[in-house]
Amino acid sequence: MTLPLLFDTQGHVARITLNRPERHNAKTPEMICRLADAFDRFESDAELRVAVVTGAGTRSFCSGGDLELTLPLLSGARKPETEWDHRLVANRDTLFRSTLKGPVLAKPMIAAINGHCLAGGFELMLGCDIRIASETARFGLPEVRHALIPFAGTLARLHRQIPYAAAMELLLTGDQIEAGQALDWGLINRAVPQDRVLPAAMELANRIAGYGPLALAELKRATAKAVGHTLEDGFAIETASMDRIMASEDAREGPRAFMERRPPQYRGV
Repeated sequence: MTLPLLFDTQGHVARITLNRPERHNAKTPEMICRLADAFDRFESDAELRVAVVTGAGTRSFCSGGDLELTLPLLSGARKPETEWDHRLVANRDTLFRSTLKGPVLAKPMIAAINGHCLAGGFELMLGCDIRIASETARFGLPEVRHALIPFAGTLARLHRQIPYAAAMELLLTGDQIEAGQALDWGLINRAVPQDRVLPAAMELANRIAGYGPLALAELKRATAKAVGHTLEDGFAIETASMDRIMASEDAREGPRAFMERRPPQYRGV
């Protein structure tokens, strides 16, 4: 049986693949639960330092929640039938963990956007730190066209990541934008040819995974925590991070390895 979500590793990098290309990788209750579990697995495995999230096929990264299975379940229009349905309904945190809504994962996340990135797929992208997209990818939040709203972090995240007016245009119209516009707004980091999306994301992930894991985690933690604080408070958050990192063995190993002209051996301590 083909699983709707794939999890594989390459050294210190995890690759998480939404695997329903025939349905534009739309998320079913099973996929949502498996995705939440995959993020938990990634976060708890000390050997894994960076994750790449992508979609199977060439048409879509993710088109959002399945309109036949997932959205009716969440609205109450469909009663739970499977074990995945019951799990999702019983614990709403599963839904939020699957879209990175909640406590910030300590490890870097890269989205390899190989096609259309819509609705819940768009929201998943917003939870990732770096986004590599196909030149032919399209982005949008069509929820309002179906009398719905985004609820997986977008209303808190989007206006912090792109200009307010741009965010409201996406939210209120449900229109899609092309990769070039997403790049101009800073929604993605780069747009590359279709066949370079996953290789470029994996190359970047492997490079980042070679850095000190404590420093990577502290960079994410402090940056996320400083959002919305005064500059003075932000400096205090940064200084606390500095104290934690400078007391680590990795902070001694990095400069030492550089001076000795050898690859560093980071242990995450």
